[in-house]
Amino acid sequence: MINICDIEIVGEKVEQGDIMIDLSREYFHQRTIENSEADKLLRSCSIANLVGERIVRQAINMKLAKKESIKWISGIPFLMIFKFHYI
Repeated sequence: MINICDIEIVGEKVEQGDIMIDLSREYFHQRTIENSEADKLLRSCSIANLVGERIVRQAINMKLAKKESIKWISGIPFLMIFKFHYI
């Protein structure tokens, strides 16, 4: 499982109605990565939790999910990807 958040929104609290999500540094900022590393991580992971326009767009462009799968909370895109492998 990987968790990737656009750097400029790390540390924010996103609120909409009864929903509040803390994009805490402890959870989302173990280290800063470049797009090429994000690409490798997205290809190799089985579960991805993505927050922010750039990383969500990268996953969509990689065809790992469809735009319809994006959830928007206070104007910020959230995307969870679960990959299933058949034996």
